[in-house]
Amino acid sequence: MSEGMMASWAEQLERELTSRGLAVASVPGKGRGLVATRSFFPGEVIICQEPYASTPNKISLGSTCDHCFTSGKMKKCSVCQLACYCGSGCQKEEWKLHQPECQAISALTEDRKKMLTPTIRLMVRLILRRKRQIEKAIPSSATDNYDLVDALESHISKVDDKQLVLYAQMANLVQLILPSVQLDLKEIAHTFSKFACNAHTICDPELRPLGTGLFPVISIINHSCVPNAVLLFEGQTAYVRALEPLSNNTEVSISYIETAATTMKRQNDLKQYFFSCKCPRCIKDSEEDALLEGYICKDRKCDGILLPDTGKKAYTCQKCGICRDGEEVKNVSSQILLLSDKASSLLSSGNNSEAGSVYKVIEQLEQKLYHSSSIPLLHTREKLLKICMELQDWQTALMYCRLTIPVYERVYPPFHPMTGLQFYTCGKLEWLLEYTEDALKSLTRAADVLQITHGTKSQFMKELLGRLEEARAEVSFKLSSR
Repeated sequence: MSEGMMASWAEQLERELTSRGLAVASVPGKGRGLVATRSFFPGEVIICQEPYASTPNKISLGSTCDHCFTSGKMKKCSVCQLACYCGSGCQKEEWKLHQPECQAISALTEDRKKMLTPTIRLMVRLILRRKRQIEKAIPSSATDNYDLVDALESHISKVDDKQLVLYAQMANLVQLILPSVQLDLKEIAHTFSKFACNAHTICDPELRPLGTGLFPVISIINHSCVPNAVLLFEGQTAYVRALEPLSNNTEVSISYIETAATTMKRQNDLKQYFFSCKCPRCIKDSEEDALLEGYICKDRKCDGILLPDTGKKAYTCQKCGICRDGEEVKNVSSQILLLSDKASSLLSSGNNSEAGSVYKVIEQLEQKLYHSSSIPLLHTREKLLKICMELQDWQTALMYCRLTIPVYERVYPPFHPMTGLQFYTCGKLEWLLEYTEDALKSLTRAADVLQITHGTKSQFMKELLGRLEEARAEVSFKLSSR
């Protein structure tokens, strides 16, 4: 594409963002970033975007619509037997892109079709969308054109040799799938590298992964472990909403990773993006990290954190000075590790009841070792909650749900989807168990959070607000009856 055309798209993007109260700016130490040029209130949509290319995660299962990402019973394309749709409407909407993809897939042998992993298919769809836009079969716009993909950072110079070889092999595979398209294999390898640090996991409203999409404008937004905005999806459309009041000249930030973790874990998770986070939380980390993964004092009346002596032969409480033997800590940790492997194996084989029994033993051991707000104990209780839900042990499930919420409120910002969703789960369990007044409180808390993170227009939110109104009416009726 000519430099004049590229400049034209850049100018159109600038005008489009200006109309939304945004601008792309150079942020010291970060490169490009998205900056607010007006005020945004909590819950307001800062920007939304359709993916330039996307694909469901479980292609072979055919349980997700290629167009709207709805899950459920799907109809496969009668020709390629790969693409899936929830109805004729989505199939028609997708046809201009799927037509060349369908021809390419249909020409493949069954063995080659098995090589169509989600990442390979994402690349195939990106290439075909670019081709169709050049042919004017699919329209381009300021926020939907290949130049935006071209401008994304690949960090290819930082990728190790082993990964470079893999990208080259993947590029060759794409060439085999699209033999009639003239491809630059080096450019494709670079684009695979862009996927690694720019693509987003598309999730349903309850944060369950559905697929992967490339959203070039949203990829401009930088990361923070204390973000002022949140990225969520309705279908495959990405929405970035403000979590707090944003003023003019404020950089918009989202979190790329799970932030309920120690600084070391978060920094390790960010390595795939080739930067180190220097947000306020990462700079001031020691006290929080000690609470999230540190060992508890032997004196149960003391809320101090143990610090290791030289050689970790003993751990001393930083508050009361009581020592805990290093071997004792090591032995309990080893027991937890062995039992975790056993529980995981039982879960994989479908033995939920036995797995639950093992996780309860792990919980007891972790209570002896960690603070009540620790991440290891939280993860164990999350697993127990999920197992109890699957076993329909609603009372025990509610107990674990209630135990996790204070930790969520501690490790996440005030308006975080994980906290809102946990309150929603708690409210549904309380309603099921006929704890009506408790259910009203939990559903109210859920709505307070999720109206900020999810908006109010989706079917998911309409169901939540409907449940909330039902709970209010029931509580009001009970109070009037008394």
